[in-house]
Amino acid sequence: MSGRVWIALAVSLLTVVGLILAYRVLGAGFDRWDSVVLRGIVPVRTGWLTTVMVGINTALASRWTVRILRLGTLVALVGLRRWRHLITFLGSVIVVELAAYQLAIFQARVRPFGVTIAGSWDGFSFPSPAVAALAVTLVGMAYALLPSGRPRSLGKWAAGALLLLAGLARAYLAVDNPSDLVSAVILGVAAPVVAFRFFTPNEVFPVTYRRAKAAHLDVDGHRGDAIRTAVQEQLGLTVLDVEPVGLEGSAGSTPLRLRVAGAAGEPGRDLFAKLYAKSHVRADRSYKLGRTILYGALEDEAPFQSVRRFVEYEDYTLLRLQNVGVPAPVPFGIVEITPEREYLIVMEFFAGAQELGVAAVDDRVIDSGLLLVRRLWDAGLAHRDIKPANLMVRDRQVLLVDAFFVQVRPSPWRQAVDLANMMLCLAVRTDAERVYRHALRYFTEDDIAEAFAATRAVASPTQLRSVLKQDGRDLVAQFRALAPARQPVAIQHWSLRRAGLSLLVLALAALAVLAVIRYWAVVA
Repeated sequence: MSGRVWIALAVSLLTVVGLILAYRVLGAGFDRWDSVVLRGIVPVRTGWLTTVMVGINTALASRWTVRILRLGTLVALVGLRRWRHLITFLGSVIVVELAAYQLAIFQARVRPFGVTIAGSWDGFSFPSPAVAALAVTLVGMAYALLPSGRPRSLGKWAAGALLLLAGLARAYLAVDNPSDLVSAVILGVAAPVVAFRFFTPNEVFPVTYRRAKAAHLDVDGHRGDAIRTAVQEQLGLTVLDVEPVGLEGSAGSTPLRLRVAGAAGEPGRDLFAKLYAKSHVRADRSYKLGRTILYGALEDEAPFQSVRRFVEYEDYTLLRLQNVGVPAPVPFGIVEITPEREYLIVMEFFAGAQELGVAAVDDRVIDSGLLLVRRLWDAGLAHRDIKPANLMVRDRQVLLVDAFFVQVRPSPWRQAVDLANMMLCLAVRTDAERVYRHALRYFTEDDIAEAFAATRAVASPTQLRSVLKQDGRDLVAQFRALAPARQPVAIQHWSLRRAGLSLLVLALAALAVLAVIRYWAVVA
């Protein structure tokens, strides 16, 4: 975050506090200055201009206008599923509304005196509640809905123009004092800017209307330059090109293909890399918290506490897979982009390989996929994310990628689910009977029966569930019919931790509802 930005925001907030304290001490001076300004405006008043100013004030500063803008913003953010922006927008609105209301009561400043008030008004005036509400709404909309760069800059200029127009109209009508308007604008602008800069920084949560997941970071511009420099300095590799790859199958990182220069006289080569940032740590916590509340203790779902631990763990699991003979990418090392914020793990790129979902699948490919799971079982490992996007085929051999979720000494339930998911991935490209016959070469009937007794929708990755739905065949039922009968394995487990987290979430939701009710009571 730019130091200049933080200084500017701090000055804005201190200015608000300074205005409040100054008015308490120098109230008479403020009143005289405001009166001088307003008396200078009175001679300009004409019948038609007053009508225009009343219309502007009604159109911009009325509660109905502000409510419509806010409701439209909330609906748009819900439709776009920008939950973090929605919470930040709603929080900044509530904070400004409550602050303006409490400050107005605390100051108890009357409306302008010594001039005729030409518009409607109610309540106290410092800071102007109507202008503060309009300011936080317009600025919040600019940050929540407009992409960073020229669109957001234009949105800010438009918001500034509307605030200036509303302020001029209210000053012309003598509805508010000039100092009321200035303090309201500072409060209404500073709060959403601080909130969005802190809780939804554009570097981590960019506003974009391209079809991309929030986990996928932009690798152009400064971040792309930083990646090239860091890989050169820390791994000794010259990066010629950085290109996102396989985004549709990745939800927890930004997968990249790095084109690096070869040694003297040798052609360049491709490497695979995964970019992790603090946003992925937060997403991991939220994901595991949700699973704990919805499904209970399926397994060890302890969240990671730092980005560094993310990459360290994946580097370890890749090495572990290599040691037990599982065909997985060879790791080249960890690259630190920004300490404790962004890291890159670089590994082998399977050139010439195709995803299982589009590759030709024959008997050799089926055997290769099942043997891969057998090796995981024998080594006491579970991949935990077997889906078509994580299974590559090259030279009729199945290669395993994305080792982030690999677990050492997993529960038997998790190992059984790995087998079921692999068989489903292969059956989508062939048929259940064929895959079942091959599976009996590496697993017993009881192993297969347990795998499909343990498999539920929650146990399979989202992509695999989507593929099965598109396929149309009930492959799970077909495998269960082929295997010996087995009672379903229960995956719902209650614990004190699950109960406590559920109650905590309900309590926070209730507090949020009460805050919204309090807000509507204030603005009503």
